[in-house]
Amino acid sequence: MSTPTNQQRLDACKAPPQAHVLYQSWKELLFLHWKIDPADIQATLPPGLTVDTFEGDAYLGIVPFYMCNIRPRYLPAVPAISNFLEMNVRTYVHDEEGRPGVWFYSLDANQKLAVRVARKFFNLPYFDAKMSASMDNLTVSYHSKQKDSHETASYQYTPNEPVNPSSIDSESLEFFLAERYYLFAYNQKEQQLYSGRVHHNAYPLHRVEVKQHSAYPIKLAGFKQPSRAPDHALMSRGVEVKIYPLQKVL
Repeated sequence: MSTPTNQQRLDACKAPPQAHVLYQSWKELLFLHWKIDPADIQATLPPGLTVDTFEGDAYLGIVPFYMCNIRPRYLPAVPAISNFLEMNVRTYVHDEEGRPGVWFYSLDANQKLAVRVARKFFNLPYFDAKMSASMDNLTVSYHSKQKDSHETASYQYTPNEPVNPSSIDSESLEFFLAERYYLFAYNQKEQQLYSGRVHHNAYPLHRVEVKQHSAYPIKLAGFKQPSRAPDHALMSRGVEVKIYPLQKVL
């Protein structure tokens, strides 16, 4: 399998040539990451994917955020179903062609229709969850309890100074963790790997003060729950996103 080159990482940031099918806004994203043994990640991946590493380290991430203005191309958003909360547990992978992307272990959402559509049409591990979030000035308080779980995962975070865009080069850890434009999904019944594309401007990133966090979602994903603070934390106020159709990985 081919490890992604720097050029492949840059090429992944470019808009795909085909038409997008969905439009979304992602707001108030918190990126929390823990280093993990690459072998532990690799053991969980389907055929055709390899764990992606930065200076030999693999990462597990928890990303809570607001999903807003979700709508199909050319159609308006419907407030009752177009705005909800989402939180994902993720890692970073590449396929046999060296395309870098995201592998999701779970995606919690408090919109039942979105959960069912994503499971059926995108082969993604979405779960119903009881979720709430609020903002006091710039401080976000965020809570998620996956259905049938025993614990609420809570986060409180405030953006600090912006990360200088000139310092976010394609060989930096910030780029490795945040700038991901492929996602991969696996249909167990078909034994088929799929890839999907998203496109948005580069994340406007901030250093972040994390006043409360939980690693419990990592335990729900089947890993040992970290007892330490995250190894890396960032925040973004948000981006406007285009979503493209899934395609089979041959």
